[in-house]
Amino acid sequence: MTDAVRVEELVVTYGPVAAVDRVSFQVREAEHLTLLGPSGCGKTTTLRAVAGLERPSGGRIAIGGASVFDGARRIDVPPEARGLSMVFQSYAIWPHMSVAENVAFPFRARGVANSVARPAVARALALVDLAAYADRSATMLSGGQQQRVALARAIAFGTRLVLFDEPLSNLDAQLRLQMREELADLRRRLGFAAIYVTHDQDEAFSLSDRIVLMRGGRIEQQGTPSDLHAAPRTRFAAAFLGVRNIIDADIAHGHATLANGLLLPVRDDGPPGPAAIAFRPGAVVLGRGTPATIERVLFAGDQLQLLLRAGPVDVIAYARPQSGLEEGTTIMWHVAAGDCRVLRE
Repeated sequence: MTDAVRVEELVVTYGPVAAVDRVSFQVREAEHLTLLGPSGCGKTTTLRAVAGLERPSGGRIAIGGASVFDGARRIDVPPEARGLSMVFQSYAIWPHMSVAENVAFPFRARGVANSVARPAVARALALVDLAAYADRSATMLSGGQQQRVALARAIAFGTRLVLFDEPLSNLDAQLRLQMREELADLRRRLGFAAIYVTHDQDEAFSLSDRIVLMRGGRIEQQGTPSDLHAAPRTRFAAAFLGVRNIIDADIAHGHATLANGLLLPVRDDGPPGPAAIAFRPGAVVLGRGTPATIERVLFAGDQLQLLLRAGPVDVIAYARPQSGLEEGTTIMWHVAAGDCRVLRE
């Protein structure tokens, strides 16, 4: 099967700075791939290079098996000829046009007859529940409705690849969750491939088939959401993906020795020596193991977040509200070997 997108050794430079440094990944047909990372990591620049809005300094980009950029062969296909659509963070809605006119704009730009465009626009508006708003001015819409217009415009032309540049970041939290569900459902129904840029790990984990985690213009780690959640490979990946407990340790013979002398079991085939271990608060089992003092208790809905101090080592744990979990008391804790990851740079 032909990949929807193939990016190989992509480089984008601004003067002496490599904003994207030898990035490679593939997107399969009908797959949702997310470029995830902090501001300045190169994810949006990579997306814009795929779209043809940034000119790379080297590497190759193929869409549907056809080269659209090849630095060595001097191929650089213009954006309008790459067979893709894009949804921008700012929606890019024309305020002087109606909703239907906004959705029809790609057809007008390509010189497509109204007889062909009109039913496609109506179909796209129906898919995003905006059919009743077709003749309304775009300035009369809420933020969520404007985002739906941008999405309808992207899918109306029937392209098999849609690029998303942080499309939900301007919405409030509740609307963001709603639009996330609607976008996932729409992509499954229509079957288009998507490259999605975000810095929000919850968004990435809930929408993606695969995630490419970026740092400093390079790929730090890539895999399925479950792979990245269960097995971050580096300290940066673990911290960015929400692993709250990252502790320096010496690794040898299946154990990690912490600064307080505590031994924790680990599953690790790497060489012995200094590294870090990582485990999530939910992996901490209370009631047996080694003693620690409860330094802080935070109420978090149906659970408590505990800060445990064991000598120079701090550990964050979750627990159900119960008696005996007060600040200043001593409690026993441990982590199973399968929940304790070893991180090496």
